[in-house]
Amino acid sequence: MTHLRLGVNIDHVATVRNARGGDNPDPVRAAKLAQAAGADGITAHLREDRRHISDADIAALSTALSIPLNLEMAATDEMAEIALRHRPHAACIVPEKREERTTEGGIDVVGLHQRLAPIVGALGKANIRVSMFIEPAREQLDASRKLGAPVVELHTGAYANATGAARAAELARIREAAAYGASIGLEVHAGHGLTFDNVGPIAAIPRIAELNIGHFLIGEAIFVGLEASIREMRRLMDEGRGEVGASA
Repeated sequence: MTHLRLGVNIDHVATVRNARGGDNPDPVRAAKLAQAAGADGITAHLREDRRHISDADIAALSTALSIPLNLEMAATDEMAEIALRHRPHAACIVPEKREERTTEGGIDVVGLHQRLAPIVGALGKANIRVSMFIEPAREQLDASRKLGAPVVELHTGAYANATGAARAAELARIREAAAYGASIGLEVHAGHGLTFDNVGPIAAIPRIAELNIGHFLIGEAIFVGLEASIREMRRLMDEGRGEVGASA
């Protein structure tokens, strides 16, 4: 098995800051702490309504980090222009609705091919590694490959929200999608709703190269601190992957 990377999403540090206004807590400081705690990358979602991460945050993160920045973005001309200006390591294209509390599912690559193709093409030409945030379904994997995206991120929300036999079925769906995605040349990531309690079985899937986790880590940090939260997630990921002791 390859080493499983951890991307830490810092959006909700900005959510807390924006609840009161001002400069604190600072998402860039959180990103640097995550980096020190062993994160392999930082994820930030610049939403069209700017409900958490701001344009200034993206500019600051682009210069402050020595690990990759993954910009989550909607498939709009405005977001494409911002990505092309800042040139993050990666851009993950996600569906976005103003009325949602958080991303509610994967983007429909099959149905949105015509809209997505020029954006994916422009980002790729700028050497920005494009990933598509999708449901774990073969048709979405095939469409992502046809689009020219080198990476997919499988939406794990249904798995995280399920219990018992339903969770086992969702896990099997993710496992099959990861194997199929890798077989057609895609790098496979996963994320959404992952916690200390449910990350192990996802980490054990050998074809998944990276997990992106945010909300739970920031919430847990209230009680134990951000570095401790990230280090424990890293430990559980390594344990699930069969790399016990790798991060000791």
